[in-house]
Amino acid sequence: MPKLPNPLDAVICDMDGLLLDTEAAHHETMKAAAADLGFDLPEALFLQTVGVHRPQNRITLREALGPDFPLDAFYADSDARFAEILAHGAPPRPGLSYFLDTLDRLGLRRAVVTSTGTPRAQERLRSAGILDRFDRIVTLSDVTRPKPAPDPYLKALEALGVSAEHALALEDSHNGVRAAAAAGLPTIMIPDLLGPTEETRRLTIATLGSLADVADLLLAGEGRTAS
Repeated sequence: MPKLPNPLDAVICDMDGLLLDTEAAHHETMKAAAADLGFDLPEALFLQTVGVHRPQNRITLREALGPDFPLDAFYADSDARFAEILAHGAPPRPGLSYFLDTLDRLGLRRAVVTSTGTPRAQERLRSAGILDRFDRIVTLSDVTRPKPAPDPYLKALEALGVSAEHALALEDSHNGVRAAAAAGLPTIMIPDLLGPTEETRRLTIATLGSLADVADLLLAGEGRTAS
């Protein structure tokens, strides 16, 4: 069993692909928006954008699709399509409710650390009905250096008033794992669209299948079981 911090005071989570099942929706909306503009968005190119902030993704897409690719029109269309999905509620990742209830049961503080800007992050968490389940939300808007730099996690630790050795990070992307590890946090990867690599296995204490698995691990660490 992975060795958890002792004591464990807080859990810090990524958002897209970790708490919310939004990465696949992003892929579909971006692919459709590109097609309407006469461009193909290969899956391999989309995967380069996972866990990466939009300013960097604009550079990636421009380099891959050329100077004639209309980035502003592309994102306007993609964002509008994604907003339609959110209107029905941001879909949760498997085990989310059980995981959050477990954090409540154990009295653990928690934060979200995301490469999405504040307005969009709050909108997604609110649409999923979980915005008020977190003590702090740290977004792209709050830092100068986003993931894979450690700054977002360091800011979350400061906001929660806990030290890295007494917190646990949960991530689904390679950049997220790098950021959490660079901040000194024990990290668990729960893969979504990106699988674990030799690097992520080296930087994490475990790779698990779902948030429910994390909840079970936390309960086991406290000598408790699900009820």
